[in-house]
Amino acid sequence: MQIVLYVIGKTNLTGVQPLIDEYTKRLTRFCKYEMQVLPDVKNSASLTKEILVQKEGEMFAMHLKSNDFLVLLDENGKEHSSTHFADKIQEWMNKIPGRLVFVIGGAFGFSEELYSKCDYKLSLSKMTFNHQMVRAIFCEQIYRAFTINNGLPYHHH
Repeated sequence: MQIVLYVIGKTNLTGVQPLIDEYTKRLTRFCKYEMQVLPDVKNSASLTKEILVQKEGEMFAMHLKSNDFLVLLDENGKEHSSTHFADKIQEWMNKIPGRLVFVIGGAFGFSEELYSKCDYKLSLSKMTFNHQMVRAIFCEQIYRAFTINNGLPYHHH
């Protein structure tokens, strides 16, 4: 199973990228995992938020394959405990023929086109997090899910 996390823009917060790198390295023990960083939309400061969301959605959509299972990290998505998220990962891995694709959108969310393609909406919390920090948090949660599913002591109940 291949898991891909798509994000927009490079991480520039000190300390975040080393965490992402650490959990990405740990995940290679369990699956093919990669985080794909798409470039920021050009001239984004001069665009309306509707046009920016549309352009970001087009960029994400260009990278999707027909048999991908698309999960959007969305504030209105379903929240799960870490153990329930581990169950969802296992369920998806057992039934999905293609890639498991997660997308962290920009500050204004997702385009209607991307929502129409999504198979599942996931929320990490009712709290709002910096989009760069969410990358590290989410990588850690995917790693945690695999350790739970493999009976490793990383997650303590």
